[in-house]
Amino acid sequence: MTNHLLLSIVLFGVMWLYLKIAARYYIIDQPTDRTSHKTPTIRGGGIIFPVAVIFWFLLYGFQYPYIITGMVLISFISFLDDVKGVRASIRIIVHLLAVALLFYEIGLLGFHWYWILFALILTIGSINAINFMDGINGITAFYSFITLGSFSLLNNAYNLLLPFFSMGLPAGWEPFFPGGLVGTLMASLLVFGFFNARRKAVVFAGDVGSIGMAFLMSWLLINLMVKSKEFYWILFFAVYGIDTSYTIFIRILRKENIFKPHRLHLYQLLANENGWPQLIVAALYAGIQLVLNLFVIYLVFTGKMNLIIFITILAVLLAVYIFARYLATRKLVVSEA
Repeated sequence: MTNHLLLSIVLFGVMWLYLKIAARYYIIDQPTDRTSHKTPTIRGGGIIFPVAVIFWFLLYGFQYPYIITGMVLISFISFLDDVKGVRASIRIIVHLLAVALLFYEIGLLGFHWYWILFALILTIGSINAINFMDGINGITAFYSFITLGSFSLLNNAYNLLLPFFSMGLPAGWEPFFPGGLVGTLMASLLVFGFFNARRKAVVFAGDVGSIGMAFLMSWLLINLMVKSKEFYWILFFAVYGIDTSYTIFIRILRKENIFKPHRLHLYQLLANENGWPQLIVAALYAGIQLVLNLFVIYLVFTGKMNLIIFITILAVLLAVYIFARYLATRKLVVSEA
């Protein structure tokens, strides 16, 4: 606890220094008709996430050097993209290299090709989904905090969850990530949230933050699935995944470029077109994911989770999402009539 408090103070200083540098070199996100903010705001504040992990790497015995190298690469190219833009082909190459380093470190390259393909689709999909969803104040900080907290709960299951399950934990359960990592990331999220989770944000995460955090959370998710031999944990990303997938589907139907900025995610419709406070929308997304995560943990740990229940959960979430989206767009149609 003391170490994380000291680290939080150091990270606060790093963020303050970054704000000064970003203002000096005009690393600014200008508002457009496609963005959710109305005033110029510093971007790239999510650089605090990879910086925090580098501190962890140095302080906790240089663990997982290939993964940390991959994180540095993907964060660096994303920061360059925040500052001056980088060609898509270069970004894709660096992303694939970073993911390859991740797979090599956790031994995934020794699996059958279809598991590698599944992990690749999951990782690239998660990185893009989390990046696409970083569009309003507080959403990256809140959602990441809930996701990391859920991972920490499982990693410390013998201390935190065993008292609630009389039948014990699943056979062979073991920690799936090293100590100190999630605590370090949570410290960086608290610092970032202090500057971002406001009615008027001081700084945005930028691609360096959303993509860097997505890469790290994908690592933890894949490690959890490999160690537990369960794929149901993918539901930890379900709220973001459904919003991203359905929005892409809508944009494809409209024959739009899915990589162009837009305001069609449900969270954007709620915050921008329906006038909901951005922090309320961000908290709603994080809260729904928290309830879902706890439910998934209960089902897996009691042996009640199976493929039918997994599909049913996804179907219910999708139905609720479509209905919520219908209400959000219906209000717009009525107001324009």
